[in-house]
Amino acid sequence: MREQMGRSEGLAGWLRRQRGFTLIELMVVMALIVILAGIGLATYTNSVTRAKEAVLKEDLFRLRDAIDQYYADQNRYPDSLAALVEMQYIRAMPVDPFTNSADSWQPVMAEPGPLDAGALAPGVFDVKSGSELMALDGTPYADW
Repeated sequence: MREQMGRSEGLAGWLRRQRGFTLIELMVVMALIVILAGIGLATYTNSVTRAKEAVLKEDLFRLRDAIDQYYADQNRYPDSLAALVEMQYIRAMPVDPFTNSADSWQPVMAEPGPLDAGALAPGVFDVKSGSELMALDGTPYADW
């Protein structure tokens, strides 16, 4: 019995001496927290960029579709992107997600030429982003 009491007192005494964490244990835990936070931040940033890229692709698709509809109805390309809004082919000019501006779209003008030779009528026949940034796949957004 006395031997058991000695063991329990010894265990209690050992537990009393082991109250805190060592500096190394705290540093290891902090390092793990920093690593996990870094991974989470990188994943979040990548997700935000992918979402903006999806919005840009959709906006370009809608603008190009409106240009094509304008050409089909008017038998010529619009003089400017603002003509798409004026003629109600789109409600409003979308905001470029990378420049945060509706005025940064870069219209691509058709080269005027003789219409009987099959050349394009003058006007806006394509649109590009005004952003100078690079996409996650390595291509510039201005080339999309």
